[in-house]
Amino acid sequence: MKLTNPGAVPVYTVAGPSTARPLPDWLARRRKRSSKYDADSLNNFELLQEFEFEEASNCVRASDDGNWIMSSGTYKPQFHVHSTQELSLSFARHTKSENTTFLMLGSDYTKSLHLQNDRSLEFHTPMGCHYEVRLPRFGRDLAYLRQSTEVLVPSVGVSSDGSGFGEVFRLDLERGQFLRPWQVDVGGDDSGSGLQGGINAGAVNVATVAERTHGLCAFGTSIGTVEFYDPRSNGRVAVLGSQDGEVTALDYSDDGLSLALGTSTGQIRVFDLRNPRPLMKKDQGMGNPIKNLIHIKTPTEERKLLSADKRIIKIWDEQTGDLWTSVEPMVDLNHVTHIKDSGMILTANEGKQMHCFFIPSLGLAPKWCGFLDNLVHEMETETPTETYDNYKFLTKPELKTLSLEHLIGKTNLLRPYMHGYFVAAKLYDQARLIANPYIWEEERAKRVREKVEKERASRIRGTKKVKVNQKLADKILSRQEKREKVDTEAGVLGDSRFGKIFEDEEFKVDETSHEFRALNPSTKVPGFESQDVRIDKDSGDESDGSEDESEIRGKPKEDVVMQVSSSRVQGGQIKDTAFGSRAQKQTRASRTKTSEIVGEQQVTFVPQSKKKGKPEPEPAPAGRREDRRSASTNTFRRI
Repeated sequence: MKLTNPGAVPVYTVAGPSTARPLPDWLARRRKRSSKYDADSLNNFELLQEFEFEEASNCVRASDDGNWIMSSGTYKPQFHVHSTQELSLSFARHTKSENTTFLMLGSDYTKSLHLQNDRSLEFHTPMGCHYEVRLPRFGRDLAYLRQSTEVLVPSVGVSSDGSGFGEVFRLDLERGQFLRPWQVDVGGDDSGSGLQGGINAGAVNVATVAERTHGLCAFGTSIGTVEFYDPRSNGRVAVLGSQDGEVTALDYSDDGLSLALGTSTGQIRVFDLRNPRPLMKKDQGMGNPIKNLIHIKTPTEERKLLSADKRIIKIWDEQTGDLWTSVEPMVDLNHVTHIKDSGMILTANEGKQMHCFFIPSLGLAPKWCGFLDNLVHEMETETPTETYDNYKFLTKPELKTLSLEHLIGKTNLLRPYMHGYFVAAKLYDQARLIANPYIWEEERAKRVREKVEKERASRIRGTKKVKVNQKLADKILSRQEKREKVDTEAGVLGDSRFGKIFEDEEFKVDETSHEFRALNPSTKVPGFESQDVRIDKDSGDESDGSEDESEIRGKPKEDVVMQVSSSRVQGGQIKDTAFGSRAQKQTRASRTKTSEIVGEQQVTFVPQSKKKGKPEPEPAPAGRREDRRSASTNTFRRI
């Protein structure tokens, strides 16, 4: 038993082939003997004993009471009957020709009807073949009217009267004779094909009966039409229009009001009997003919539709039309059946073993295998391992870290593949434990940490996508982190009065505007830095530089130069100096004219001896202002 589809709706494979081509008998027996005492093989089990055929299986069905499962296959042509109470094969019986399909006429297996591919009908009982009857033409399907005990056999070709209509043979089981067949329009037949029909002969492909409701019989034809017959009046009551391709599958819902049909092109249509337009249109996606359609109802009263072709099984939600889950086996499918009121699906396929799929979301396990529910629960709680098919892929450097490089080419436990090796899982675990004795404690701590982080993330994180002001919406949601549950529809996000803030572009917050920066001074906008104020030298006042605001706005940070600008002096050049040097360069006249003292000033110098013959300083030229700053750099000249 393994998890096949680990999606939102998990699917478990209980039984079935894991490879597309079965192993030879001698190799399978050898592997079975070698793995008899293997610990991993002891956990495997067979749901039904010998649930297989020598080559392939054609059809599988479950009885109404749920105690018997009947299946047919080849080669040699035979059918099997399994007892679900004993989980074993009850008996196997060979037939003269291969089985096309069969029906169980009662609530158990004691009365069964088999359609053979040699134009014969066989009636079987527990003692053997009770009776055999020959059909005029090859049959395609079987249907049973329980109220009148009539068997309906859709056939290939047209009637011998030259009308161009196909026939549905009717066999009355109470009187033991054929009744007048129903005429179904199949579009004629090829010229000269005879009664047996040609390659592209018209045919009635499939039949279905609404047994528990109104009892109408529906027949799908090779020209894409569906004809409805009322068994009480023995006449046609309605015709459903032409579809794309041949109609290959039909099924009524439980209430009898809707009909699902599948075509040879892989199309699925669901019709209400009161409306000729389809309620749902779906494509299987593979381009193969639809083999089975089954209406299923879950324990929560949800209506699902199962569709299957030879490649894949898909389950659709009948209300929304969405794909619910899918199963893609390794081999081609021939027939699919669903066990009522459970999540078990059985398939007949081209492989030796037959498939058993279990979908817990579809229903509980049948009563005869109720232990599957406990197994599924255990598998869901376990953490998946890192190995694949009991092997772990390692590269050569990773082998050296585990001290396993000396085993390369000396044992089957290391299998070369591409740029590394597949190492047996047991050997890998032992080597990792020797290399790091505390690996199990670290792994346990890691799993505990991941579980705590997962619970914490699911509790405090919430997301809501809006058209405008996504940062504002995230900021509102981040305030709910301390709550046990995040509600994305609470507060401003859920109030209709503030709805336009997150929908209308006119309400978009401009983070580069002056108003936003004034209200949010700590908010950093990528690629944008605000300018600092300028300080004027003479007045000492601050100016916001409004004349250059258009140039400053949006200027990158690396282009902004912080400096103190000096005012021009009679056309001279601008010279930027520090405040301390400017205070030292003030002249004596300017200091004497100042009426108030701002701050303190300290002068430190080293006295030097006067040199003889030092020239006297030249007097100031006439017309020079007394308060003009000296051009000399000697600050102490006039002290």
